[in-house]
Amino acid sequence: MENLKEELRNIIAEVIEEEDFADNDDFVMNLGVDSMMALEIIAQIEQNYNLTVDEEYITRIRSLNEVYDLVIELKDLKVEDQPANV
Repeated sequence: MENLKEELRNIIAEVIEEEDFADNDDFVMNLGVDSMMALEIIAQIEQNYNLTVDEEYITRIRSLNEVYDLVIELKDLKVEDQPANV
């Protein structure tokens, strides 16, 4: 799971063009992330992890820790939605 956090850090760093940020730095207040950057982060996550991030989750994406928690939650939901092998 720690690899996932590093992968997410790399995605975020690439989009915001900033590599030096803490796991709990607020994207807007500390890093100057705007809505277009947030959408790009979401698009990269959807593409890299084959997930769908609903618009309602956008406001939850305020730090690396929150992005990490969201991706874990969505991955778990995706597994639950898969039909059981019979």
